[in-house]
Amino acid sequence: MPDFSPAAPLATPAPLPDDRWRQTHLGRLMGSALRRFDARVLQLMARNVEVPLALSNLAARDQVTAAHVHITRHLALQGDRLTDLAQRAGMTKQAMANLVDQCEAWGLVTREADPLDARARRVCFTPTGLAWLQAFRDAVAQAEAEFRTEVGHDVATVVAIGLEAYAGGDTGA
Repeated sequence: MPDFSPAAPLATPAPLPDDRWRQTHLGRLMGSALRRFDARVLQLMARNVEVPLALSNLAARDQVTAAHVHITRHLALQGDRLTDLAQRAGMTKQAMANLVDQCEAWGLVTREADPLDARARRVCFTPTGLAWLQAFRDAVAQAEAEFRTEVGHDVATVVAIGLEAYAGGDTGA
């Protein structure tokens, strides 16, 4: 029977293992890098004079988030059904529907009849959405150039090749 009296010596706790790996493992670094990259892209878009003022103001006030960028990244130029868009973005249909609702209210996208299925609707870019898409392209190019400057051309090239290989060549649609 163990001795729980106050005079019994307390066992020394085992030293905690080194947990620095939690801050520096590859997944954490990739996630941090993606958040930094997306934040820079949105910052650049907020400053782009080609972006409609209302959208620029939304981006500047952090109303446009990386989640909204999913539509910019994944919506095909000819439009998509909501389910296809959600699947390509790795989101639920409900979450994508909420994003599409916001983007529709901002004038970036519209829902149109699907010419292949009268029961279905397609999410399509509006002219404002296409201007937003061009601003996104410009911001991504500038953020990539800044990344190359910060880490060096050779490192940036190796990172890009490594990420493409790791992603299995799946660069999206």
